[in-house]
Amino acid sequence: MLPPLLKKGDKIGIVAFAKKITREEIQPAIKIFERWGLQVIIGDTIGSEWHQFSGKDEQRQADIQKMLDDTSIKALISARGGYGCVRLIDQIDFSTYIKQPKWIIGFSDVTVFHSHIAQNFHIPTLHATMPVFFKENSEESLMSLKNILFKGSMHYEETSVQPNLCKNGVCKAEIIGGNLSILSSLSGSVSAVETDGKILFLEDLCEYLYHTDRMLQNLKRNGFLNKIAGLIIGSFSDMKDSSVPFGYSTEEIIFNLCKELEIPIFTGFPAGHIKNNKSLVLGEKVTMEVTNGCIKLSL
Repeated sequence: MLPPLLKKGDKIGIVAFAKKITREEIQPAIKIFERWGLQVIIGDTIGSEWHQFSGKDEQRQADIQKMLDDTSIKALISARGGYGCVRLIDQIDFSTYIKQPKWIIGFSDVTVFHSHIAQNFHIPTLHATMPVFFKENSEESLMSLKNILFKGSMHYEETSVQPNLCKNGVCKAEIIGGNLSILSSLSGSVSAVETDGKILFLEDLCEYLYHTDRMLQNLKRNGFLNKIAGLIIGSFSDMKDSSVPFGYSTEEIIFNLCKELEIPIFTGFPAGHIKNNKSLVLGEKVTMEVTNGCIKLSL
């Protein structure tokens, strides 16, 4: 069940789930949300600081908890990623949230919440840009977020720049996944998401290629790649190689691990740490069709 769509006058909360951020950095997002007709509720963690975090674990947990429990707030977006969600996910009480779901929005480190909610509560969440990036995001990126929140509409047609790393096919299934590093780190925990029969989406930033391969081998050995219904390879930005080259790009590493599966595969979907970061509904069935290096993806 999708959380209720937003309408003008609704409240959206902004909380810094992980890394610290100033009030000035979220001003572009506040202006855009207000232009959309939303009331913006700013969490106590905005402008707060404890080393690299936006407050101690208990402070960040309390700020998120307050927003989750406030039923007048219809969506909750993380101001930015960074690191820190895994330090508090087990302390969050979701009992009010599961009775009255609201949109949980973000990406990167927020994959912890996406995965935990998908696995334990089966409530859709939204993999999308965050306020720290609004100033540089493309109009397409921001409109993709608005269209899902207000209309429940998600329809994309994209052409891969690497058609040799795509595979034709059609499926209808839930999208799950997000940041590869986070998904790998959650393996074996109560937040590790079930991938069988799902469309797996992956993205990441600034990882060494050999480390990327190691994380993917971990996912494969744990059965995460064996029975997926489809694969969407998103943006892998600023990836790094060693002094002795690894020999494969990130996209090639992922494709080679899954190319024998009878599933549609698309490489280069515009989602992740890029300006044109298009929003994806996680945990709700979509139709994915890949034909000759082109994808149609619709909710």
